[in-house]
Amino acid sequence: MIEINGEELSIEEVGRVARDYEEVTLAESAVEDVKKARRQVEDVVDENRICYGITTGFGRFSDTRISPQEVLKLQENLIRSHAAGTGESLPREIVRATMLLRINALARGHSGIRCETLQLLVDMLNRGVHPVIPSQGSLGASGDLAPLAHMALVLMGEGRAEIDGEEMSGDEALARCSLSPVTPDSKEGLALINGTQMMTAIACLALIDARSLLQHADIALALTMEGLQGILAPFKSAIHEVRPHPGQKRVAANIYKLLADSSLVLEERDDRVQDAYSLRCAPQVHGASRDAYNHVKETIGREVNSATDNPLLFPDRDEIISGGNFHGQPLALTLDYLAMALSELGNISERRVFRMVDGTLNNDLPMFLTEHGGLNSGYMIAQYTSASLVGENKMLTSPASTDSIPTSANQEDHVSMGAISARKLKRITDNLKNIIAIEFVTAAQAVDMRTEYPEDDLASATGSVFGRIREVVPRLEEDRVIADDIAGMRDLIEEEGILQMVKGEVDFS
Repeated sequence: MIEINGEELSIEEVGRVARDYEEVTLAESAVEDVKKARRQVEDVVDENRICYGITTGFGRFSDTRISPQEVLKLQENLIRSHAAGTGESLPREIVRATMLLRINALARGHSGIRCETLQLLVDMLNRGVHPVIPSQGSLGASGDLAPLAHMALVLMGEGRAEIDGEEMSGDEALARCSLSPVTPDSKEGLALINGTQMMTAIACLALIDARSLLQHADIALALTMEGLQGILAPFKSAIHEVRPHPGQKRVAANIYKLLADSSLVLEERDDRVQDAYSLRCAPQVHGASRDAYNHVKETIGREVNSATDNPLLFPDRDEIISGGNFHGQPLALTLDYLAMALSELGNISERRVFRMVDGTLNNDLPMFLTEHGGLNSGYMIAQYTSASLVGENKMLTSPASTDSIPTSANQEDHVSMGAISARKLKRITDNLKNIIAIEFVTAAQAVDMRTEYPEDDLASATGSVFGRIREVVPRLEEDRVIADDIAGMRDLIEEEGILQMVKGEVDFS
């Protein structure tokens, strides 16, 4: 049970709730903060004061006064009118992360929502009532208005929801879990839909996956080094101390330690002076991606615990401020950055795969890593697939954050497109899993063709990894369906068992 107070939720906890169905509860301190802000909203309504989104319209209609008799209708209309999303529905894990993050933002006590409305969202999350949320429609400007409106519909007993894989109406979903819908009160519609939680949800899950992929990429590199009989000298610490980027130093140290007891790599070789950049410069490339990841994680960690709607209430100062915390630019820029960093990780991985399957570059291994070329194609097309995924990722790295299309009659004249940055990042991350899987598969084949006794010649750490791979992906003796090899290896990556095998050897944090 994770206690939510609006200030201490971690990215890792987001992952546990989204993927492992860990339950949440509101901290008592959060409940008190929510009640104080709610009383402030009620004072505004009772006094009929002018306050954006409470007694006025929204966006370009912010100068339009709303009568006391229409305040509640305003909130219902807001949710219904803004539920204008299109496209495929978000995966369940992203929906769950979005719900959690909205709960956390509301729990800060700056949004003016009622406790019973917030508690309904908590109960929906804990009981598995998952709103059906279209993935397209957010500009990342006034937050993720359209996606969050689809989430809010279900609290009203409207829209669509999914329980255990079955889709149904919002009111049926609530009833099935013995929950009752709410009618949004003053400010509540705006509090529910005005925020960056969908893009932050995608970002959190992408960061969790990215951390795993950064670690797997280093292990795949180590196994490739052995398959290609690489030169270990470029990984010595002296080189990286004089250019001390943290990620670069960490990658080099990890690879050097992983391969320290391998007989397939040497610090110097008589047959060549240098390896190609995809091996020799791997610490610089993998390391830069690690540094980018750490920067993005810091930004997203702040966003997870931020109040991002508008206006924000400060009951202790008796102040209500209309601002722009909903704007997604901090996310849009950093998610585009991470997209480039992960794309590059795949880019250099594919270059190593290319070297392993090319008989003119792989240091005397058979062409396409097959003994009977011609009759068999070996891993020829695995490299094609890797190149295809890398090409797609390169296209997806075109930044969304550099675009802006004015909306709401030019009241919202600059938007972040952060939701698009987030959705592109998810596709890049999914592609990268398969790219790294392909490197593992080809590296294992290269090792098998390099030595008759892998268990003797491989380093102890990579030897354990090799053995685990061979339990899932047998040595390729003659052509078979390579897609099965890639899928099996991808499953190993997602299970993270390989990371546990080398955990005692290196520090991948």
